[in-house]
Amino acid sequence: MGTTHGLTLGKFAPLHKGHQLVIETALAEMDEMSVIVYDAPETTPVPLNVRSDWIRELYPTVKVIEAWDGPTEVGSTPEIKQRHEKYVIEHLKVSGITHFYSSEFYGEHMSAALGATNRLVNPSRNTVAVSGTKIRENPFLYREYIPPVVYRDLITNVVFLGAPSTGKTTITRELADEYGTVWMPEYGREYWENNQVNRRLSLGQLVEIAEGHLERENELLYQANQYLFTDTNAITTFMFSRYYHQAARNRLVKLANMAQSRYDLVFLCDVDIPYDDTWDRSGDVNRIVFQKQIIGDLLTRKIPFITLRGNLKTRITKVKKTLSEFQKYKSLADIFMKKERKRW
Repeated sequence: MGTTHGLTLGKFAPLHKGHQLVIETALAEMDEMSVIVYDAPETTPVPLNVRSDWIRELYPTVKVIEAWDGPTEVGSTPEIKQRHEKYVIEHLKVSGITHFYSSEFYGEHMSAALGATNRLVNPSRNTVAVSGTKIRENPFLYREYIPPVVYRDLITNVVFLGAPSTGKTTITRELADEYGTVWMPEYGREYWENNQVNRRLSLGQLVEIAEGHLERENELLYQANQYLFTDTNAITTFMFSRYYHQAARNRLVKLANMAQSRYDLVFLCDVDIPYDDTWDRSGDVNRIVFQKQIIGDLLTRKIPFITLRGNLKTRITKVKKTLSEFQKYKSLADIFMKKERKRW
């Protein structure tokens, strides 16, 4: 018997347990497996490459084919069927398929066009009783059907940076309560209290802070409801390392660099509020210097940030207004133009 090669296709918007059942069934039965992922801007704002990477990360042996210019019509008319068949066979040049996997009506005509066996998996939806439409409406409600690697990419991760005693902890906690979600406390503060010697930490310990913070943050992303509000990140830890040691371990530099693109929105809490001179802090003068260094680092990294000034109410109002206008995976330029058109 020759090599068996399975194929399935879809938008995977988002990838859920129903899709996984199809893919995993095929992987168990086939020698090789390919998945076509369609661009779907009319269905989801999540870019095609993000949805493709979900499959690559979860199923490394699967060949993922990105259909950036595929037909978007859905239906059972002869014309629509022909367009999809022609695109897969002639444009993508898919061949050698022995089994076509799906749980949809199109399995019959696609498998016939490919000369493959029509392998239907859970067409009645009895095994996994959920749909992509329901998940898109409320991912938090149906998160049990979504892999963590997918769910984290549906959450808007909002980070608050700033020197010590600029209100980061208070605002993240307040916003989490208001939006009914979770927040990520500054792990470095907890670590420092338990491990500091003469109010200092070693270069290696600062790496442990960044790694521990990231680990907890990843766990909280799966518990979040639409937003995760995060108090500081690895860039702050990197700045502390440079501030106190004039150096940073390579691992910490790498984690700080990763943080450059990890967050959807970055807010900088300003120093225009009274300094809380607790025993674990080094004074208001150092606060001002450290704030300038943070701003310089953000500008050097070309990370867009929004500065928060004023009292807590004023700051929260500004954050809420920003969130009301922000859409994950939406161009900031598009959002700006939409606001301008409203003014016109």
